[in-house]
Amino acid sequence: MSEKPIAASEQSGAGGPEGPPVAAEPPAGQAAPADDAPAHDAGERAGEVVEHDLDELTVAQRERDSYLELAQRTKADFDNYRKRVAKDASEALARGRAELARELVPVLDNLERAVAISGADPAAMAAAAEGPSEEVSARDALARGVALVLAELRSTLERAGVEAYDPAGERFDPAWHEAISTRPGEGVEPGTVVETLERGYRLDGQLLRPARVVVSE
Repeated sequence: MSEKPIAASEQSGAGGPEGPPVAAEPPAGQAAPADDAPAHDAGERAGEVVEHDLDELTVAQRERDSYLELAQRTKADFDNYRKRVAKDASEALARGRAELARELVPVLDNLERAVAISGADPAAMAAAAEGPSEEVSARDALARGVALVLAELRSTLERAGVEAYDPAGERFDPAWHEAISTRPGEGVEPGTVVETLERGYRLDGQLLRPARVVVSE
């Protein structure tokens, strides 16, 4: 009995019907397809990071704008407060000066009456009081002292802006004059100030006391 020759394919165990399958290799010169799932996931994560950073940047810009607006409002409020305080202080100082001057006006009137009673010129008496001392009576010495006080007080008030005015010969103005009485005027129009009983005083255009006058009929 003769033996059948064994085929080469059966000896190698490849290609037979019962042999294990052999994976097909790609043709020469062509690379195997790569799995792109990891790259796709990395791109999505990068996009999410960029989007998150943009959101945070937007929030930071809004906060910056809010703080800047708050700082500008605070600065404007402080500037307004500073101006208001300066204005209030200036007005308070002006009111204080006006009230002090108003209180001193009657003192001026009394000193002027005292000097007038002495029958001497206040300016001449004040100049004599400041000149070389000489033998004078007690009455004259007192009159000179009063005249000197009057001159100094007038000078001080003038430096502070207090102005005295005598409206004799002017038209009567109820805003600046107070009519004490009337009388017929000779050679003047009715409503003219013919005599000033007490001079008026004003401070920086503000009335301290109206001039007390006699007005022609």
